[in-house]
Amino acid sequence: MKIHAAAKHLCGIAGHSKPDKPDNAVAPVRRERYAKVVTVEPLMAEGLCSRRVTVRARDVVYVKGIFEASEGLGVLFSKAGGDLIISAHASRLAELDEVLRDLTLEIGAIVEPDTSG
Repeated sequence: MKIHAAAKHLCGIAGHSKPDKPDNAVAPVRRERYAKVVTVEPLMAEGLCSRRVTVRARDVVYVKGIFEASEGLGVLFSKAGGDLIISAHASRLAELDEVLRDLTLEIGAIVEPDTSG
């Protein structure tokens, strides 16, 4: 099917060249906003303890769900991927450590010692 030159011009087809980038090109991801690393110190208040926990990235949502369901047990901060900081009040530290031991057995979480300074 041939399109008349005037119709091409009216439809905006005439004189257009292909863009410099291929059709499947994706804009580069801006990673500057992810470059800041969360440190524990600004998050800590008197009476809080924290644990650094490493899990597979796909298990982060599972771990977060456990802490949301365990009302008041602790707060989860995600640094990047599966690197987590979990903070809890000192009065609930035994419960926190028990849950973290269970996560170690269940999903292979790696728990570092107290990072509250």
